[in-house]
Order: sequence, then structure tokens, then C-alpha cells
Amino acid sequence: MPPATSMDYSSAAQKARRLNENGHAPDHLQSVTRSFDDNRMLPALFGQHDEFLSLIETELDITITPRGNKIAIRGDVIACKRAGRVFDELVNRINNNLDIDVGDVKGAIRMSDDNAPEQFNAGAIRLKTPRKLISPRSPGQQIYLDAIAKHEMIFGIGPAGTGKSYLAVACAVAALHEGHVERIIFSRPAVEAGENLGFLPGDLKEKVDPYLRPLYDALYDVMAAEKVEKFIEDGTIEIAPLAFMRGRTLSSAFIILDEAQNTTVQQMKMFLTRLGEGSKMLINGDTSQIDLPAGTPSGLAHAVHLLDGVRGISNVTLTHKDIVRHKLVTRIVQAYDSEHKR
Repeated sequence: MPPATSMDYSSAAQKARRLNENGHAPDHLQSVTRSFDDNRMLPALFGQHDEFLSLIETELDITITPRGNKIAIRGDVIACKRAGRVFDELVNRINNNLDIDVGDVKGAIRMSDDNAPEQFNAGAIRLKTPRKLISPRSPGQQIYLDAIAKHEMIFGIGPAGTGKSYLAVACAVAALHEGHVERIIFSRPAVEAGENLGFLPGDLKEKVDPYLRPLYDALYDVMAAEKVEKFIEDGTIEIAPLAFMRGRTLSSAFIILDEAQNTTVQQMKMFLTRLGEGSKMLINGDTSQIDLPAGTPSGLAHAVHLLDGVRGISNVTLTHKDIVRHKLVTRIVQAYDSEHKR
């Protein structure tokens, strides 16, 4: 099968843009022509009104000019090479029957850096949920999803914006959709680790819901709203504060504990020992955002250290390189990390 794309690095093309005062292109600038054999992929590849091309141009400081089934990429040599990697990744997604959105393009741009691992392949893992196919957008996310597929208990640690909660929910919904589990159980410490809900108005659900909103948002993104409401009503999906896990055995379930950095050591032990037959348990948190009282150890940090190397348990650490939110989130996390190290 012939390759879907080709690149032309001819010396004539390299002189096509940004001429200096002597009429010659500087050595660090070039023009690259890329062709696509299947024109049907171009609308998905370029985006509505060429929005993906514009995004790539802005992020890499290059110029992209579409010409039929070809594009001309002009700019810095390194930027042009990165653009080539971006299009490789996007074409790979299309060939793997994956949709492309702005987040996918940003992820491809981020991973086009020379320091990005070469083994990353967005099409290697695909989650089939009722509303969409989901694949990793960074090497860390790929490792995280692979660990979820292979282990019964997974600790996911990383800063805000790395997709820990979203991917956990997507995995849970995919497992339920495919019949691997009978129910999904979401939990997190409400408010602070002490779960002091009494001062809030309303019944238990109204007290807890604001703190579980990120899980609801992820659910509604991968499953129809009416289906979510039906499953919550009949107990197929349960969303409850951590304190309500005590004394239970959770079998044939996909269990997720979110914001686990705000558990105490005792709470974490209680939760981990709820695991029953046929279940999978994910424990997610950000150890840089612990809200416990001063001097109180985090149950997440303690458990990760204590259980390191235990068969059946996987520890996955995501970093600022895996952040898939706005690029400013990455810079903010790096700034706080730098201050912490100082």
C-alpha cells in the first residue's frame, strides 16, 4: 500500500520564502511541500475553515498554504520538521478512524518537539464509549491507559489538566458498555478530608454534587445525558462521598477515587480494602495540591510508597508534558513546580 503522504525538501523549495536583502533565503528557513494521496481526508485534517492549519501556523510560527492535495509549509527548519510530525500524527489518527478536534491538534503539536518520546502512537489504544472513540493525547496518557488495561489497581498521579479524571471515567464507561463490569462507582473526599458536609444546604446529593461535578462533566461527554440519569437512578452508576464506602465490598465494579491526595492514611486503607472480585480500582490525585491540615500525611502519597512493587498494582505519574488543557496551564504548573523546588 503506497504511503499516504510525501515530503519534498528540494533546494528550490527552501529558497521560496523570507528572502533577505541579497535575494536569498537564510539557511535556517525552508519551504516544504507535502502531498496527500487521499483527498477525502483533507476536510478532517484541515478542520472547519482550515482552523487546524491556522492553529499549527500560530503555534509553530510557520505559514501553511493549501494547494489541491498538497500543502506548502514555510518557516524555520526545525519548525517545518515539527509540522511534518504533526501531520504524521493527525494522518495516523484519521487512518485509525479517530476524529480530530482542537485538543488533538494541540497534543500533536506538543508531541512534535524533539524531546517527545518516539514510541507515542495515538492509535495504539482506543476507548469505545457510547458517544465517541477516545485515544491518548500524550505519552503519559498512553502509559496510563495501558496500565488501566493490564492491572486491577492503578494509582494515577499528576498535575491539573493531564486528563486523569476524564480518562478514568472514559475507561469506566467503556468497561460498562462492553459488559466487563456491572456498575461504576465514583467517589472523592468531599470538601476537605474530614468531609464536613453538614453546614451545606440540601439533602446529601445536593451537598455532594458540587464536589463531584468534574466526574459528571466527563460522564456527560462520553454518554448520553438520559442514559447517565437512568444509570444513576437505577444504581448502575453510583457517585458518593468517600465516607459512604466504609464496610462495603465492591464487586464486579469499576471504582474510581478522585482527588485522592486529600484522603488520610486511614481513609485510603479503608477505601483500598473495598476491592471485590471482578473489579478494577483507579485512585487519582495531585500530590502538589493537598488540602489536609498541616502535619496530616496524605493517604495517596503514603499508599503509593507503601504499595510500590506489589503485584497487580501500577503507579503512573503524569507530568506537565501531559497537560492537555490551555497551554497557559502548563506554564502555570511549571512556575509553581519551580518555586516549590527553590
